[in-house]
Amino acid sequence: QVRPVESGGALVHAGGSLRLSCAAAGGIIWGWYRQAPGEEREFVAQINSRGSTKYADSVKGRFTISRDNDKSTVYLQMNSLKPEDTAVYYCKVAHGVAVDSPYYWGQGTQVTVSS
Repeated sequence: QVRPVESGGALVHAGGSLRLSCAAAGGIIWGWYRQAPGEEREFVAQINSRGSTKYADSVKGRFTISRDNDKSTVYLQMNSLKPEDTAVYYCKVAHGVAVDSPYYWGQGTQVTVSS
């Protein structure tokens, strides 16, 4: 499917781990974003078709993005979770690098980290 489908969100305690999945056929850049209540949606991590990755400073060293090409799935491994990581996490898949290239958002998956 073109539109990505996220899964894996849950309620966890601070210090815990979660792995989010994003199933999406096609695309050349896959990214994770998050939006906390009352906040703007923010960038978390991305990976491109060459395997190059980028991370927000707030998650560096704790989160890891990866892609399984055979399964057309992108993962976000989240370790050492903090209450401030609580948000709806969205997957975004871009089908080009140009500004006007098509991209698609998933419906989001809720991650709640309790203190």
